Amino acid sequence: MMTVNALGKACPLPVVEAKHALAEAANGDTVHVLVDDEIAVQNLTKMAKQKRYPVCDGKTEDGMYYVDIVKDAQAAEAADEPVSCVPINSGKTVVVLSADVMGCGNDELGHALMKGFVFALTQLDDAPDTVLLYNGGAKLSSEVPETIADLKKLEEAGTEILTCGTCLNFYGLTEKLAVGSVTNMYVICETMESAGKVIRP
Repeated sequence: MMTVNALGKACPLPVVEAKHALAEAANGDTVHVLVDDEIAVQNLTKMAKQKRYPVCDGKTEDGMYYVDIVKDAQAAEAADEPVSCVPINSGKTVVVLSADVMGCGNDELGHALMKGFVFALTQLDDAPDTVLLYNGGAKLSSEVPETIADLKKLEEAGTEILTCGTCLNFYGLTEKLAVGSVTNMYVICETMESAGKVIRP
């Protein structure tokens, strides 16, 4: 078993360090990752499931969290195997919401504009593939009823809604997330890097 001590480390370090450890581990080895918050547990579990690695999590005797990931080379190859030949660029449309206001000037107007923008997304002929929410944008998926309702409509239409876990923690909104799932900065970077189009209001 290989242990990764990620206690006290902010997103995306626990995921990055776990990926490095898995790269060094032999097939069948377990990587034991220690973290100190549930958001890190969710991010690590999601990463393991994406690679189809067996994973389990729990609490240590002193109240910290752990995630055990078993390296399975065959599962990883299957997960990475392309179904067909496609361009590196996914062609996907990603909308990035980094604030709960749109534009600069008057915040009251900015809030109204942002609500209108998110509603407008629900009216497009083709819904975006992913909506990323971070910094003040995390409030839109956790405490603004109008945008929560519209984000749920987008999710029902097939849009992936991802909110930064570090941002939810910072604003004290972790328990209030009302739509989509929690993500980390590594996934945010990957999603934006592979997008065909990135829209920032």
